Amino acid sequence: MSTTQFEIDAEMRNDIGKGASRRLRHANKVPAIVYGAGEPAVSLTLDHSKIFQSLANEAFYSRILTLKISGKSEKVILKAMQRNPAKPRIAHMDFLRVRADQKLHMHVPLHFVGAEGAPGIKEGGAFSHHVSDVEVSCLPADLPEFIEVDLSQFVLDQSMHLSELKLPKGVELVALAHGVEGHDSSVVSLHVPRVIEEEVPVVEAVEGAEVQAAEGEAAQPAAEGEAKGKEKE
Repeated sequence: MSTTQFEIDAEMRNDIGKGASRRLRHANKVPAIVYGAGEPAVSLTLDHSKIFQSLANEAFYSRILTLKISGKSEKVILKAMQRNPAKPRIAHMDFLRVRADQKLHMHVPLHFVGAEGAPGIKEGGAFSHHVSDVEVSCLPADLPEFIEVDLSQFVLDQSMHLSELKLPKGVELVALAHGVEGHDSSVVSLHVPRVIEEEVPVVEAVEGAEVQAAEGEAAQPAAEGEAKGKEKE
């Protein structure tokens, strides 16, 4: 499990509403809220530059974060985030408080390794990735930053399903909570790529040429007739 840690400095705010949020964004701030664990929700203000820099790290989305509010630290996870559709700006963030004795549901990325050395690759195969992350259930202390998927031994026409993932201790897949049947989706597979040959519209090309030729033949006598008429004049 990774030891990547993130600390977020936040300030409490009492000025809420669309107008207040708009003013915060103009001041390079991010409106946010933290809730959960049986405590009241608290509206917050974050520094946009600092939070935007943290978002560049993949681990930020799947780690337990430390939210520091007025000197008090709380353990949270990023629950939701809104981005500006037209600019590289964060519009709003939601944080959920976590408790050490309560399980979390989090989406964790899959890291595929060893693909280059797979026997099936050497035989002309190619990998198809069907999912890039999975939702897990675990206690905060067991939350992995990512789940590694070893592809180094894959042969042609081999596939891997959710039930075959090697999960860290204490981690379960939410998709398989009610059993494997009907929920064991494919994660990755290795097959020889299908070559799709484009059909050349030979008939249409020939017909087009014939039409052009016919038009050319029709135009030639007409031009000759015009020339003879001019000679008579």
